[in-house]
Amino acid sequence: MRRIHRVAHGTTTTVSRRAGQFRRWRVSGASAVNRARSVGRQRTGLPALAPGAARRRRLGGVAVLGALLVAGVLGSLAIGSHSLDPGTVWAALFERFTTDPAQIAAMNPEAAERNSAAITVQSLRLPRTLLGLAAGAALGVAGALIQGHTRNAIADPGLLGVNAGAGFAMVLAVSVLGLSAPLAYVWFALAGAAFAALLVFGLSSVGDGGPITLLLVGSGISVFLSALTSVTVLSDMNSLNLIRFWNTGSIAGRGFTVLWVTLPFLALGVILACAQASVINMLNLGEDVARGLGVAVGRSRVLGLIALTLLAGAATAACGAIAFLGLIVPHLVRRFTGPDHRWLLPCAGLAGAVLMLFADIAGRIVNLPGEIPVGIMLSLVGAPVFVLLAWSGRVAKW
Repeated sequence: MRRIHRVAHGTTTTVSRRAGQFRRWRVSGASAVNRARSVGRQRTGLPALAPGAARRRRLGGVAVLGALLVAGVLGSLAIGSHSLDPGTVWAALFERFTTDPAQIAAMNPEAAERNSAAITVQSLRLPRTLLGLAAGAALGVAGALIQGHTRNAIADPGLLGVNAGAGFAMVLAVSVLGLSAPLAYVWFALAGAAFAALLVFGLSSVGDGGPITLLLVGSGISVFLSALTSVTVLSDMNSLNLIRFWNTGSIAGRGFTVLWVTLPFLALGVILACAQASVINMLNLGEDVARGLGVAVGRSRVLGLIALTLLAGAATAACGAIAFLGLIVPHLVRRFTGPDHRWLLPCAGLAGAVLMLFADIAGRIVNLPGEIPVGIMLSLVGAPVFVLLAWSGRVAKW
């Protein structure tokens, strides 16, 4: 049973949590976020903090993430099979270089070394670093977004079939059309991600359209598209080689072109997601309460799905399937932001970029002179960290 009454100075809402049990509280538009914070603190197990202490804690967390981000960028530009000192990296960023063998042969040893450093930094490591920043931030925001919309602590962007849709479309482009360059098939990956997300949303809306239905349908579509991908690659060796690289998830060897193609989609997705922060806070009070506060729940779900598709689809199209980042980042960030999505979403973006860069750096170090793709490193590190969070009771409960 459920009753919603409006009164002159607020909204009195009675919600049946379970049979025979009722809770009544008075909420106004101004107190909705405070109520969300209180409920979120209970779910995450975090201690209640005074407003001033909470703000200092958040600003401190942002400062730490900012420092780690700077260190990650410097490390990504400097560390590799041929490591460079910070001074050489700074000079190489502005050094004009040539790839003409005749001109390189005519250089003195010092000039040739500067030219080599400039090629390494500007052509290889700089686009790799920028793509890692963009894709990591997108996946971090996407993870916080889907967990907020579904109120599910283990929701992941891949559960909506975005990764599987992008992979299947890419395999079709390679096997049927014969495409091989990343710039050629990245558009098909984006289209496949969007198609999979629309299919999941359409099928889930046939039922009750709730978060659990959305996740179940997404899991089913993911399995189905993955099976179609496997059938396709078994009959085409080029597709098989490509999907093996795709499934590992990597930001190496992409170049600036792939970054510029996907960056507008990533930026638009981040803007849409952050614009929904206050709405997600109200949705976490329950859909009935959110409706009583004037939230258009259906429209908010659609906007959330669009933002999620842009973020996860573009990141997957650029880097391949990268697991665990979107799942674990929101739980780490909630330790200092709390459940308020106005802080959680942007901080999840920062943390996602930091985690992506440091995982990529670790992959370069542990297997010198080769490297381990960032997707594998994130799985190796993310799985035990998430288990430790679960054991310590730090994972949010909805």
